[in-house]
Amino acid sequence: MIIAPDAEILPPPPPAKPWYAQLYLQVLVAIAAGVLLGHFAPATGEALKPLGDAFIKLVKMVIAPVIFLTIVTGIAGMRDLAAVGRVAGKAFAYFLFFSTLALVIGLVVGNVVRPGAGLNIDPATLDGSKVSEFAAKAHDSTITGFLSSIIPDTFLSAMTGGNLLQVLFVSILFGISLALIGDRGTKLLDLLEDVSIAFFKLVAIVMRVAPIGAFGAMAFTIGKYGVGTLANLAALVGTFYLTSLLFVIVVLGLVAKLCGFSIFKLIAYLKAELLLVLGTSSSESALPSLIEKMERAGCPKSIVGLVVPTGYSFNLDGTNIYMTLAALFIAQACDVELTIGQQLLLLGVAMLSSKGAAGVTGAGFITLAATLSIVPSIPVAGMALILGIDRFMSECRSLTNFIGNAVATVVVSKWEGVLDKPQFDAALAGKMPRVEDLPKGIVAAE
Repeated sequence: MIIAPDAEILPPPPPAKPWYAQLYLQVLVAIAAGVLLGHFAPATGEALKPLGDAFIKLVKMVIAPVIFLTIVTGIAGMRDLAAVGRVAGKAFAYFLFFSTLALVIGLVVGNVVRPGAGLNIDPATLDGSKVSEFAAKAHDSTITGFLSSIIPDTFLSAMTGGNLLQVLFVSILFGISLALIGDRGTKLLDLLEDVSIAFFKLVAIVMRVAPIGAFGAMAFTIGKYGVGTLANLAALVGTFYLTSLLFVIVVLGLVAKLCGFSIFKLIAYLKAELLLVLGTSSSESALPSLIEKMERAGCPKSIVGLVVPTGYSFNLDGTNIYMTLAALFIAQACDVELTIGQQLLLLGVAMLSSKGAAGVTGAGFITLAATLSIVPSIPVAGMALILGIDRFMSECRSLTNFIGNAVATVVVSKWEGVLDKPQFDAALAGKMPRVEDLPKGIVAAE
């Protein structure tokens, strides 16, 4: 055991909860119940949409303060601003490489499997009005507009506007300011650390109603769209799910192996959060819990605070696979043969548009609209073909994005040489105590 001077002895792990009190099991049961209710009583399932919406609002209520407190205390606690810049540089290098790789994989799979071939759909017969709302949002999602939107109108508006990049922006600036004033900021730093403990306890309280939120969201999805909807476009859905699964197991699995851990153990460690993402079709619903769990697993607060929020906007592996694969599906379904040059143009536009719509609700569909609007050979109206099943694919996008950001956090921590390996191994083995049970002064334990 390694402890700081005068620190207390690390408490033993709390007794295991009974099986029926485990969050991941409760969420799993809630998802199954939602599927059954939505299938056998569709009208009732649709009526339960407010349950899922309310839970998402509860989570979004705490996201901004959790990110702010995590980043500020992490940066101010480091006091080494050069290290902050180094971490940010490594994180963005990782994001750029793997998000581009995801786009390429989607393009390759689309060409090999050709899920849209044989549909022979005339673009003139498609109802483009169904996707006009997404096309309008895509038109507003320019790179210039995106960069301008990072700066909030006021400091406080960043906390209330729901834009994660604005929260990240003001948090980094305030954390740097607090670090620059040195010892004069110690009292404020201690206060913010105490406040962060209270907010993570609030997150734990919110997570207790996660099964209700997952139940309502899944009941609505199945009740509105029906399980049978999947059969109409099963080739695209199946191809996307299989591609995302292989990306996680092969690509991210190889990255994990090179960094000395198992991707399967990491997935098992995050199983409750992953089930929550599956039930709500939103990776944001588990963002506060991901921050807490990565810190508990031995990743420094400063790295977690930088990598996780920025990853939610710039490291969208699942969304990127979906974009190129769905674009090729639409082209194939409408009998549009794309040349190599046109596909490379599609890839380049997707790289830019995926950043331009970062942080926008429904970003996957909006970025696809933005991409197709710039590649004229593919009809934007063709998006109507996948509008009905987009909700089902959004679950897979969110899961892949979530796992990708968890891996990125561990990798950047490893690159910086600050990953607490004994604590990380213990967490993945399920032997770590809860964060609130750790006495102050603990550095690491094994």
